[in-house]
Amino acid sequence: MSGYSPDFKDVPKTIAARFKPVGKGPFHDVPDAQWYDWKWQLQHRITDIAELGRYINLSPEEIAGHEAGRDVFKIGITPYYVALMDRDDPLCPVRMQATPHPQEMISHPSDMEDPLAEDRDMPVKGLTHRYPDRVLFYMTQDCAMFCRHCTRKRKVANPHTAADDAQVQGCIDYIRRTPSVRDVIVSGGDALAVSDDRLEKILAQIRDIPHVEIIRIATRTPCTMPMRITDELVAMLKKYHPIFLNTHFNHPKEATAEAFAALRKIAGAGIPIGNQMVLLKGINDDAETVMKLNHAMLMMQVKPYYIYQCDPTFGNYHFRTPVSKGIEIIKSLRGFTSGLAVPYYVIDAPGGGGKVPILPEYVKSWENGVIVVRNFRGDEYTYIEPNQD
Repeated sequence: MSGYSPDFKDVPKTIAARFKPVGKGPFHDVPDAQWYDWKWQLQHRITDIAELGRYINLSPEEIAGHEAGRDVFKIGITPYYVALMDRDDPLCPVRMQATPHPQEMISHPSDMEDPLAEDRDMPVKGLTHRYPDRVLFYMTQDCAMFCRHCTRKRKVANPHTAADDAQVQGCIDYIRRTPSVRDVIVSGGDALAVSDDRLEKILAQIRDIPHVEIIRIATRTPCTMPMRITDELVAMLKKYHPIFLNTHFNHPKEATAEAFAALRKIAGAGIPIGNQMVLLKGINDDAETVMKLNHAMLMMQVKPYYIYQCDPTFGNYHFRTPVSKGIEIIKSLRGFTSGLAVPYYVIDAPGGGGKVPILPEYVKSWENGVIVVRNFRGDEYTYIEPNQD
């Protein structure tokens, strides 16, 4: 099974009972040796609407969305993620992230092709250097799944944007000759959509650079294809510590036994994990859903790290919420649950301004060394600052 198995033998029963296995769903005839092989999952991604219709009852909107946008953003869904969908409900929060919709083809004045100006801030092709001490390294443009809300729709699933060996080497050479870079985020696409060998060749070269202190891996595979997290992969990653991993779960339904098994392997290797949730209308735009997701993340040894305001990418308008909704969610979390379950709510500023934290207003007044603050319940308290004589 390629070093992956969805077992819970070391998990307390009280925790394991919270996480349900997806199983194989409509793929029940697939042998375990194939189902739990991530390469089989990649090779058998559903990429055609007719094929998808064999496994779920497609809505007229999903069919129309595919017809309207097939040349703009393709379908790509792992069998595992299809098995997680509600077969009959087009408003299933898992299904909405993966299946097309006609609203993806409605242009809005706020839409941007490259909303974060990632291409503008590329000193070399395939690497964004915006912040002083860290870079974002796109080692591939492939993903296990093509999420409908993806901010990089312009690249993902486009074979003409694939990172070849020369591009990858150009990025590594830039990092090597730029001593201010101490943090390298290896992303894509999805950093784990490539083979262990290709990933290790890149990690080994980065780790050999004296001024690089930490490496971060950006991947959604623990959510969309958890069988990618094999014993072999984890053993390889451990050789390049300090390694961190950021993943992307958007809804508690994605917190499955299979995902838990994958994340346990990563955490057990001493790799800290953070979750980056995107705020999506109709999927997770309420405090109860976010709190349930974040509690599940913590049980899976994942720190809720960011809630992202949905980027103004073409095709994303129907997913976007008012910023007030994100503030409302943070207010409903802070103080009402453990601080570990409260992520940063950020807008990645359109035009390349970087991540800007958006916070509820907790300071009522601040004058002459006297600060009046509101707590999570709205009660007011006074703090006297020390004299600076």
